[in-house]
Amino acid sequence: MKNWAAWVLLLVCTAAWGEDVRVATLNLRNYLVQDRRIDGQWRPEHPKPEAEKTAIRRAIEEIDPDILAMQEMGAWPFLQELKRDLEADGVDFPYAVYFEASDPVRHLAVLSKVEPIEVIPHRDLDFPYEGERLRVKRGLLEVVFPVGKSEEETWSLFVVHLKSRWSEVDADPQSSERRTKEAQAARDRILERYPNGEGRYLITGDFNDHRASAPLRRFQRRGSVEIARIVESFDSRGEKWTFYYDDEDVYERVDFFLASREMSPLVVGNEGTIFDPFYIRNGTDHRPVFLDLDFAGL
Repeated sequence: MKNWAAWVLLLVCTAAWGEDVRVATLNLRNYLVQDRRIDGQWRPEHPKPEAEKTAIRRAIEEIDPDILAMQEMGAWPFLQELKRDLEADGVDFPYAVYFEASDPVRHLAVLSKVEPIEVIPHRDLDFPYEGERLRVKRGLLEVVFPVGKSEEETWSLFVVHLKSRWSEVDADPQSSERRTKEAQAARDRILERYPNGEGRYLITGDFNDHRASAPLRRFQRRGSVEIARIVESFDSRGEKWTFYYDDEDVYERVDFFLASREMSPLVVGNEGTIFDPFYIRNGTDHRPVFLDLDFAGL
């Protein structure tokens, strides 16, 4: 897949769906070829192990989302593989969206049972950093869907994967400044698409930062303009963490849903769910988050 191919929309068949829509987000933890340690042995250029893929598919099957936003997807053939393997397991997503930005390795993707109206790949976002202009590494993916069964009203799903905390810049040791500027560039584009934060949209993905951080604040407000609100999400024990860093025994919440003012009332129960069966650790260091939208009555 060439870099100029920003996205691919694959239509297989016509999906049947109603006015309730479940949306999930999941960082797949390197669904790609890379150097790995497998069973204590170093394996260069090794694909994601089958046991990890199986855990990922099991989680997707149990969550049963209508729309699944994914981070750390590899090249286009890996998305095809995941889609094909899910179908073999009895989980059919007729629509696949693949998005390459400036990161040559890790990409954004969406699988959906709902037919998108439009896919908008925001690959041109840039910002000043350390004396030069950089692109938002994974870009901003926007997928536009119909509101319920309406043929005229729509809503947008914005998917992000902000810069990790790894850094080679001494002045920005955890990439906090760079991540904040990525968030601001993405936020400004969202406001271009939805001036003054008016309209229905969700923002989701891996923000690589906590809820009170500058990157998260950028997506919530610009001056007097409210952009989106964090959708509170909980696991079966009432806990909120979505990421486990094994090397330091650190549990954090870095995966979020944010809803615009007009979208918030459509979030069932005004909260999301963090999927927490223990086996998910076999597939990824993140826990999936999902919410339900109710378009009845619109």
